[in-house]
Amino acid sequence: MTGATAHFDVIIIGAGISGIGAAHHLKEDSPRRSFAVLEARDSLGGTWDLFRYPGVRSDSDLYTFGYSFRPWRDEQSIASADRILQYLRETVRDDGTEAKIRFGHRVVTADWSSSTQRWQLEVERTDTGERVRFTAGWLFCAGGYYRYDRGYTPEIHGLDRFEGPVVHPQHWPDDLDVTGKRVAVIGSGATAVTIVPAISDTAASVTMVQRTPTYILPIASRDRLAKWLRPLLGDRRTHRIVRAKNIALQRVTWRLARRFPEQARRIIRRANISALPAGFPVDEHFNPPYNPWDQRLCFVPDGDFFDAIRAGKANIITDQIREITERGIEFESGRRLEADVLVTATGLDVQPFGSVRLSIDGTPLDLSEHLSYRGLMLDGVPNLAYAIGYTNASWTLKIGLVCEYFTRLLARMDGEGYAVCWAERPHGKIETRPLLDFGAGYVSRAIDRLPKQGPKPPWLTSLDYSDDIRLLRKTPVIDEYLRFK
Repeated sequence: MTGATAHFDVIIIGAGISGIGAAHHLKEDSPRRSFAVLEARDSLGGTWDLFRYPGVRSDSDLYTFGYSFRPWRDEQSIASADRILQYLRETVRDDGTEAKIRFGHRVVTADWSSSTQRWQLEVERTDTGERVRFTAGWLFCAGGYYRYDRGYTPEIHGLDRFEGPVVHPQHWPDDLDVTGKRVAVIGSGATAVTIVPAISDTAASVTMVQRTPTYILPIASRDRLAKWLRPLLGDRRTHRIVRAKNIALQRVTWRLARRFPEQARRIIRRANISALPAGFPVDEHFNPPYNPWDQRLCFVPDGDFFDAIRAGKANIITDQIREITERGIEFESGRRLEADVLVTATGLDVQPFGSVRLSIDGTPLDLSEHLSYRGLMLDGVPNLAYAIGYTNASWTLKIGLVCEYFTRLLARMDGEGYAVCWAERPHGKIETRPLLDFGAGYVSRAIDRLPKQGPKPPWLTSLDYSDDIRLLRKTPVIDEYLRFK
C-alpha cells in the first residue's frame, strides 16, 4: 500500500450507465457531499465501451434506457453502442461529473469499520499495479452483475480442436475479418441475434446454432411520435412525452404477457410468420418451451435478423451439439455444419458488486445470507447501496428511482444527525426467493452467490416501474426496518 488515504463521503464503484446516473444525482441532490467514481477500466461507459462485436446496440429504446434528466436527441430510438457512448460522454461533460471519475482504479476489497464508521477500500491502480487506500462514509456499487474480464463459455466437447478462430463476443478481436467465411454463432440470445445480421452481408454464410429457441420480435428503430413532436415541442418536452408513452407500453405489454401467456405466444408466432419466408419452420426454431418473459425477449430493430434469413444470408439450426470437430460442428441428430469461424455467444458470467471482496470488521460478507431491502440495500450491512436495473424493461428506469431514494435517504440522515444506516430484517423466519427471479442461464448459474429477496415490500425486489415509484419515490424514506446510529 502506498500514498496517503483519500476520503470521500460517497464512493461510487463503476462509471457505466448506472454510476454516471448516481454521480448526477449526488451532484444535483447532495451538492455538499464529496464523492468519487472509481472505474477499473480506462474509459467510461461500462457495457457500451466493453462490447465491440459487430452491430452491438441496445434492445431498449433510449427514451427509457437514457436518463430522465437528459433528453435523447438522436433519431435512432434503438441505438448503436457508439451513439450511447457519445450520450454518456456528453452527460458527464455537461454535468461537470467527468472530473469525479478516477480511471484505472479497481476496488479489490472494501471493509466496513464499526469503530470509524467508514468503509476502508483497498484499490489497485491498473496502470502501475500499486495499491492505494480510500475511505468512504457510503459505498454505492454500480458495477452491474456480470464479469467484465471474461464471458461465459460452457464446456463443449472438442472446442479446443477447432482449427479456426473461436471468439466470445465479450472479447471480439479488432482484426477479425469474416469476409467470405462460414460463421457459426452458438447461442440464441440478444447478442447472437445482433451479430447474425451484422455480419451476414460480408460472410459467406452465417448460421445461428441454438439448443433452445428464444422469443424474437421486430421493433421499429425510430420512434414515430418523437419524430413528429420534436419540431413542435423541442427536445426536452418530446423526451418526457415519449418516455412516458414507452414506459406505459413496456409495462402493459409485460403485464399482459404474464397474465395471458398463451395469447402472447400466438401474437409472437404470427409476427414471426409474417417476418419469415413462406414455409419456414417457425415452430422448430421460434417456439421456446417456456412462456414469454420467463426469460427476456429479444427485440430486433426493423426486423434485421428476419431480413437476413429471408434474404438467404443467414440460417438457424436447433439441435444439441455432440462435439466440435477441426472444421465444424457435429450434432446429436447426426447432421454436420462446416465452419471457418466459431462465435460462442453463450452468455455472461455473473459476478455481483464487481467482484469486490466485502467484509464487516474483517469478517467476509456472504451475499447469499442477506436480504435485499427496497432493491438497493442489504439487511445488516451499513452504508451500502447498489444499483441493479430491470430485466423486463429498460435497465435505467430502476436506476433513476434507486438514485432518487438514495439521495433522499442521505438528506434525511443529515437532518437527523445520523452517520450510519442499515436495514434490519423482520424477526422470525421469513420466506425467501432469488434476487433475480428470472429464468436466464446466466442467472441460474450464479443463484447461490446472490442475495435473496422476501415475499413482500420492502423486501421484495419489484419488477414494476409503477410499484417502484410508490416504494422509492412516494413512500416515506424511513420505515420500521431502517436503523440508524
